[in-house]
Amino acid sequence: VQLVESGGGLVQPGGGLTLSCVASGGIRSAYVMGWYRQAPGQQRDLVATMTTDGSTNYGDIVKGRFTIFRDNAKNTVALQMNSLKPDDTAVYTCYAQRIFIETGRGPFELWGQGTQVTVSS
Repeated sequence: VQLVESGGGLVQPGGGLTLSCVASGGIRSAYVMGWYRQAPGQQRDLVATMTTDGSTNYGDIVKGRFTIFRDNAKNTVALQMNSLKPDDTAVYTCYAQRIFIETGRGPFELWGQGTQVTVSS
């Protein structure tokens, strides 16, 4: 079972970027999927999560700028990031919780490897 992220990179301040994550390796579903981020020397912070029934939770620092999307049928979650700032520079990691695999309950939570987002001119 794994989460695979894509879409990170370098973007100029004020620009936008979309991250994607797919849950694979036999994962049937995950009640919660979303994103956290960690800048160098900082703690890991919530960016956004979404449940299978559409409830969302956003970190205060990204409200109004970032939007989370989810496709339950495909077990994917995406993060659309707009109006990016240098302070948004971090490793963004996909997260899933309450996972069900093909044979029943899977791990309670799972983290991806992370993708670097750098906001700089």
